[in-house]
Amino acid sequence: MKKILSILGIAASMAAYAQGTLVINNYTIYDYRGEVIAHNLFAPCYPRVVNNTPIIVPANSNTGTGTQLQYDNFRDQYTSSLYPMAAWSVATSPNSTTIRPWDHPALVPGGTFSNNTRWGMSKFGMVYAGTNNNVVGFNADIAIAGNPCYTYPDFFTTPSGANSAEMFTITSGSNVTTYLQLY
Repeated sequence: MKKILSILGIAASMAAYAQGTLVINNYTIYDYRGEVIAHNLFAPCYPRVVNNTPIIVPANSNTGTGTQLQYDNFRDQYTSSLYPMAAWSVATSPNSTTIRPWDHPALVPGGTFSNNTRWGMSKFGMVYAGTNNNVVGFNADIAIAGNPCYTYPDFFTTPSGANSAEMFTITSGSNVTTYLQLY
């Protein structure tokens, strides 16, 4: 009986820390250019997984148009996402970072990094659609509320007040979806 309870407890804790889904909805006239970070939610906040090259989510790419960025996990995003990531930068400590391909065994669902990270932060700078020209004042480091590893705000407004961004999670049963919304 103790073994069964132990196994159930371990399985529940792994599900509690499993990566979850990431959705980026860009409702703006600008392109999102940035990185997303999944990490362990407890100090020392490792492992940490970050996109290896900048992610670009074009203007007006969102669930309303069916063009949102959606990563269900590190592996399957490569074949199912409109904005696939071929490799991930994986850090197991502040001094140890390795580039891993999207199909590396530790990144697959149930793998070490998938089970021990959750989407928690984004660093971005918006650019004029189809260019590399920065939109002045529309850049931020943003994290989910209560993130113990990255204490950035979960809401950002441009100095002009014309644009904003927010990051939050919605939990339904054991499913966790992290949203980054750009307005």
